[in-house]
Amino acid sequence: MVGITSYGAYIPLHRLSKATISRAWGGSPVPGEKAVANWDEDSVTMVVAAGMDCLKGFDSKTLDGLYLASTTFPYLEKQSAAIAATVLDLRQDVATIDFSNSLRGGTSAMKAAMDAINADSAGSIMVCAADARLGMPHGAQEMDFGDGAVAIMLGNDGVIAAIEGTYSIMDEIIDVWRPDNDTFVHSWEERFIREKGYNRVVPAAVSAALKKYSLTPQDFTKAVFYAHNPSLMTSVARQLGFDSKTQVQDILSAEMGNTGAALSLMLLVAALEEAKAGDRILLVSYGDGCDVLILRVTEDIEKVKDRRGIKGHLASKLELDNYQKYLEWRQIIHVETTLRPGPDQPSAVALLRDRKYGLAMYGVKCKVCGTPQFPREHVCVNCGTRDQFEDYCFADRKGVLITFSQDSSWAGVSLDVPVTVTAVDVEGGGRIICDMTDRDPEQVKVGMPVEMTFRKLRRVGGVNNYWWKCQPVRG
Repeated sequence: MVGITSYGAYIPLHRLSKATISRAWGGSPVPGEKAVANWDEDSVTMVVAAGMDCLKGFDSKTLDGLYLASTTFPYLEKQSAAIAATVLDLRQDVATIDFSNSLRGGTSAMKAAMDAINADSAGSIMVCAADARLGMPHGAQEMDFGDGAVAIMLGNDGVIAAIEGTYSIMDEIIDVWRPDNDTFVHSWEERFIREKGYNRVVPAAVSAALKKYSLTPQDFTKAVFYAHNPSLMTSVARQLGFDSKTQVQDILSAEMGNTGAALSLMLLVAALEEAKAGDRILLVSYGDGCDVLILRVTEDIEKVKDRRGIKGHLASKLELDNYQKYLEWRQIIHVETTLRPGPDQPSAVALLRDRKYGLAMYGVKCKVCGTPQFPREHVCVNCGTRDQFEDYCFADRKGVLITFSQDSSWAGVSLDVPVTVTAVDVEGGGRIICDMTDRDPEQVKVGMPVEMTFRKLRRVGGVNNYWWKCQPVRG
């Protein structure tokens, strides 16, 4: 039976408290916080991080597809799944598909992947979802929306949670939407969203799914509901007969916020982190309809308990106590930059030529002396042998900071000054020169452990220039 074979997740390091947002507008403190992507992160970079978490213990070359869902793709006309597949070093003959414009895109992608595997057109597919949505400043959605990503691998072998059944309905309603020419998400009146949308569609879909498979709420250990807020989820869960205290997965609105198309699958990962063999899980997503999936956990669940997942990323955080910086990172406000030449337009020719060595972060390893080195060279830095190398991937390796410099004069080129430029000695050999991100400049020191993270260097002329940076190892 087709099911989940691995999972991973990613939650940005930075957290913005809702009290900080409220104070910026002269309001009273509001409890909770939301996860905020750094200025050099987007849905693609977050998916790469979640995918790397999911791939622990797996060979990326065994995947036959990568399906990516988001409402905040960095390009309107260019496939993001192909970028992520390249960075994660998948084979070139895999299927890559973007699922866009829907908050239930993640579960729709899961259903499509399940169908492909059942039809024997694929053996293993990674389904990813990510979002970094924006609510209008000084609005409720600005408080509610958080950023994050998830990756779930599906296949027939080594299944940790079998998919026992699915049920879907579609529904055309203008409740939450974003026009093609707008940055911010819009929503209709709250009661209309609740009564004519969520409260009407979700109970109908779940009831029909339970009837189809002759199940009752008591047959489930955990119910995972997408919802705009906790009260909405709790009300519908109780209406359906689920115990909101013991059966229903917390939607983590106070810890990370509503992560859009990624939320339902991120909550599924949170449930799987606590699951044991024999548990049955109900997964419910919502957005212009409803997807319902029924899963049964197997004994192999214990094999994937080493992921950072949701728990690990929630525990690793850095407070962003400056609301103005958040507005700059999201480019909601623009400030005067230094009077220096701007960055050059990225070269499509160079990006194509270097996609394996830049995006997938391959260097080389000398066949004679075994010395890894980055970037690739024609002459070994250790033994001097010429053109005797094999490809060597640096992306998933940790390292140690051996020296660094911090420069505050890069304002306008980077939104996070001082820019920290580092030299890193990589475990297993090799040295990399790169920027450091997600760090407290005052805590950077020689000898600190670091790991590589895929980020956006800059965006010029509508082209994102992606590459790798290092960051302090997250717990």
